[in-house]
Amino acid sequence: MRSVLAAVFVLVSLMGAAPAVANDGAPINVNVNMARILRINAAAATVIVGNPGIADVTIQDPQTLILTGKSYGQTNLIVLDSAGNPVADTMIEVVQMQAGVTTVYNGLARQSLSCAPVCQSVIMMGDDPTYSSQVLASAQLVQSNTN
Repeated sequence: MRSVLAAVFVLVSLMGAAPAVANDGAPINVNVNMARILRINAAAATVIVGNPGIADVTIQDPQTLILTGKSYGQTNLIVLDSAGNPVADTMIEVVQMQAGVTTVYNGLARQSLSCAPVCQSVIMMGDDPTYSSQVLASAQLVQSNTN
C-alpha cells in the first residue's frame, strides 16, 4: 500500500499544474475535449479508467500517459505494471474550460462562445441541441469549401 501511495504521489507531483500533494485526495484535473500529459516513475503496461465515457488514457511510452477529457465528471484511473502490480490509483476530474468561454442563455437555451479575442460559436456539452447542430453544420460547410 505504501508503494502505491508513493507512486501516486510521484505521478501527481510530476504533472506540472496538477496538485502537488496526492495524499489529500485531490483529483487530477483535465478540461473537457483537451489532452494532458501524465508522467509516472514506473513502466505502465495497463491503464484502466473507471468510466471511459468521462476520460480516456493511452500509453504514449511506458512512463508517459495521455489523459483526454471526454465528458464532465469524475472517474478513477488505475495504472498497472507488466506483472499486474498497481503503479498508481487516483481520481480524474473532467471540467469545463473557463478561460475565454462565455455562456449565453436565451430563455432555457444555452449557447457557448469562445471570446479570445473575438467571440465565435463553439459547441460545449449542455448547449442547446439546435444551436449545436447549426454550429456543426456551419463548420462542416466551411471545411468542405476549403478542400
